[in-house]
Amino acid sequence: MASSTRESDAHDGEIRLWQEDDWWIATDVDTGVTTQGESRTAALENLDDAVALYDGERGRPPTDEELRAAGIEPAENTTGTRDPPDVLD
Repeated sequence: MASSTRESDAHDGEIRLWQEDDWWIATDVDTGVTTQGESRTAALENLDDAVALYDGERGRPPTDEELRAAGIEPAENTTGTRDPPDVLD
């Protein structure tokens, strides 16, 4: 039997999935991370990847070589005396 949490509190690990036009939207309620995909499966796979990045389970800082390939000279790009932005944490 299906149920809805529309009128009640969110549950741990709750995911919401809905369709808007031709896209499926998926949101992890705990983190607020939201993704989309052209299918339900794609939206949920994208959400898995995005939540893993959010949780620090995936991703890594770019290497100096990768920065140079993107046209950034690592030695010349610093934040000075300021803390780096949160996105770099």
